[in-house]
Parts: sequence; C-alpha cells; structure tokens
Amino acid sequence: MVAFLTDPIVITVLLTIAGVGIVMELFSPKFGIPGFIGVFALLLFFYGHYLAGLAGVGSFVLFVAGIILIFLELFLPGAISGTLGLAALIFSLFLAGGDTLQMGISILIALFFSILMFFIMIKIFGKKLVLFNKMILFDSARKEDGYVSNINRTDLLGMEGTALTILRPAGTAIFNTERVDVVSEGGFIDQNAKIKVIKVEGARIVVREIK
Repeated sequence: MVAFLTDPIVITVLLTIAGVGIVMELFSPKFGIPGFIGVFALLLFFYGHYLAGLAGVGSFVLFVAGIILIFLELFLPGAISGTLGLAALIFSLFLAGGDTLQMGISILIALFFSILMFFIMIKIFGKKLVLFNKMILFDSARKEDGYVSNINRTDLLGMEGTALTILRPAGTAIFNTERVDVVSEGGFIDQNAKIKVIKVEGARIVVREIK
C-alpha cells in the first residue's frame, strides 16, 4: 500500500482530486461531497508518505497552517494571508514528497486541472463563488436597513447628524435618515449626541460633537 500511495502517478491523481474537490467546494453553499473527497485525497497523500517515512509532523503542521491562513483570507483584507497560506500549503507538499522534481510536476498538473475546473464552473455552469454571493447579500441587507457605503461620501462633509451608537471612537451615525459608519475626532461621544462631519478620508468619515 505504501508503494502504491507514493507512486508518482498516484500522487498526481490524489493532488488533482484534492485541488478539483476544493475548487468545487468554493461554489457550494455548504461543505459537501467534493470537499470531503478532496480532504480525503490529501489525507491519503500524507498517510502514504508518513508510512514511507517521508512526511513528518512538521510537514503536516505546515499544511494545516496553510489551510488556516487560506481560510482567514475570507475574513481579512488584502491578500497576504491567502498568499502565505498557499505558499505554506505547497511547501508542505514538497517537504512530504521524496523527489522534489516529481513533486513539482505533480503540483503543477494538479494546479492546472484545478484552475481549469474553476473556469468550467464559472463559464460553462455559470456558478458564482459562495463568498461573493454572501458579500452581495450582506451589502444588500445593509442598504435595506438604511446603511450606505462610505466610499466617495464627500457629500457628507460639513453635514450635521446624530450619533446612533456610542462613538468610542468608532460607531454609527445617522444623517438625513441614512446610517453611516463614522469615527470621532478622537474623544468619546455619547449616543444621540449631535455631531458634524469635519473630514472625509476615503472610506473614513471623521465627526466632531456639536457642543
């Protein structure tokens, strides 16, 4: 079994199944069969290389860390977490593999089919990423509740409103029935206090309490 799981062709197939399964899972509203198959393929990969004495605890820990970093990318701005996660993931596979060249070829083939599946899901099946849909739904919900985006809100400059929540220093204010995320000039502002927009810096709206 060890010889089978560490065979270059089997390694390529396992990594391809894992990549394709994870890509398909990105378009699913909940964790389903493709995700389970992908994770199982990765576990078989590490299990075979562990039995062969090629994969140690360090490579598996690095792999788990990569998965966690990629998951955090869904909630953190920028692409640093996702980039580090992908790098850790690929590096863990190289650590677990015996032949670096063969492992590199297997990873490239797996990436090719994973990217191909990604475009097939979008172009042929018309699927959309679940995360993208959730972001749209969240933004729609905010607008229905009276919230508006802070982007390009220079029209609020000099406008007076009311602190809807306590500003310490960040919070929510209301301007002509519109609820907007704001930040105080630096001090604490009580709820229902009268405020005025004194500065707009991109998405950052700075307010001051009207005494």
